[in-house]
Amino acid sequence: MRTIEQILRAARTVAVVGLSNKPGRASLEVASYLQAQGYRIIPINPAYAGQAILGETVYATLQEAADALAPGGARIDVVDCFRKPDEIPPIAKDAIDVRAGCLWMQLGIENQVAADLARAAGLDVVMNRCMLIEHRKLGEQAA
Repeated sequence: MRTIEQILRAARTVAVVGLSNKPGRASLEVASYLQAQGYRIIPINPAYAGQAILGETVYATLQEAADALAPGGARIDVVDCFRKPDEIPPIAKDAIDVRAGCLWMQLGIENQVAADLARAAGLDVVMNRCMLIEHRKLGEQAA
């Protein structure tokens, strides 16, 4: 199990499940920040599938996103979840299926069933933490 710091330093591609294009939404704020820090953001939201958010094509599912990335040799490193806790287990299964490296549940999101499932499949799991806040902490440690 890698630490949060190790996950953030190793990750390049972050699939943001539940990414909204509405200003003021936490998902958009976090994704915008991560993109500005050099991460590739892959929006996952069936309501916006085929459109673009933050200049990236939105996919309906993690599998569609993984299939689109595969020809270029990229993979999803982190699945960052902005969904209700009871919606996380199927996302965890999808994260396992696409061989993501980490299942990350944002602030206020915890689901032990999903966490156990993902860990059993070898994924790192982070619950109830914000990627933006945790990434900023890394910068403060370096200063």
